[in-house]
Amino acid sequence: MVSHRRSTQSGFNRGVRVTVISAAAATAAATLTGAPASADPKDTRETAKAAVDRLYGEAEQATERFNEAGERVDRLRGEADRALDATARGQERVNRMRDALGAMAGAQYRTGSIDPALALLLSADPDTYLERAATLDRAGAHQAMTLDKLRHAQRKIAQTRAEATHALTELERNRAAVTRHKRAVEGKLREARRLLDSLPSEERASFDRASRTGRDGLPDLSGVAPGSGRAMSAVAAAHQALGRPYVWGANGPSGFDCSGLMQWAYAQAGVSLPRTSQAQRHAGRMVPLSQALPGDLVAYRADASHIGMYVGNGQVIHAPYPGAPVRYDPVGMMPVSSVTRI
Repeated sequence: MVSHRRSTQSGFNRGVRVTVISAAAATAAATLTGAPASADPKDTRETAKAAVDRLYGEAEQATERFNEAGERVDRLRGEADRALDATARGQERVNRMRDALGAMAGAQYRTGSIDPALALLLSADPDTYLERAATLDRAGAHQAMTLDKLRHAQRKIAQTRAEATHALTELERNRAAVTRHKRAVEGKLREARRLLDSLPSEERASFDRASRTGRDGLPDLSGVAPGSGRAMSAVAAAHQALGRPYVWGANGPSGFDCSGLMQWAYAQAGVSLPRTSQAQRHAGRMVPLSQALPGDLVAYRADASHIGMYVGNGQVIHAPYPGAPVRYDPVGMMPVSSVTRI
């Protein structure tokens, strides 16, 4: 029997196995550690930079799977708690009905089981006896109804117990998936950092500028056409997050991953967004990039594994990747897959 306690498909792929080091990254690493004498140092550096950028992209994909798994765990935990509570309430109801039936049975035993016709013949007051008999008939009908309710309640308990067991099983499975995705992200980031550290310091500094942005400083957003009130509130919130660090799996307020920043910014505007970038791209109406307004969400890559917020004049604000704080970048920094108006 399930105890009364708060103890959670899987929409994401249980079979996903994210490789820690991509083949291209491994090739780049091998090139860095043992490049042949004929290798062009510039080619080697460019290969390393491309591998780092690719690793960051793969880490983002794993991060969104991590976020999805965590969201699923939270949902399953709620389902398990509700099923456990329902089971406990059902058991209490069954216990009350059993007590009532036991009291009825005890009363019947104490009155004996004399044949009704004989009891009528022996009764000194037939009218009183008949009134009592009618009362007993009603009690018998009530007892039968209680028994029927008891059987139904027991079936319901069995069903909710099965639901709780299923939810708890899924919870453990998804917790394991969260752990796998977490390890995948950490592995990608470690390898990216190793490759970055192998570059000369001046090239490490230039990598951040060349990776997704072609300019320094804040963009000119003067004359930007306003979006809706809530969209502009979200833009203002995102602007407040400028400079805060990228923290994978985080949704603020001190650090963010890409979808975490979007969720947090819109939450400040009173709008609840899903946790993952893939779900966020479907959280509103899709519009062409040419019609983008401030507050629109811009998803990148075919799998929408990265997302930012359009702020006008061809700029987005986003949480790029580890080591790069929340910042503005050109909307075309990567292939755009969709634009969503919330």
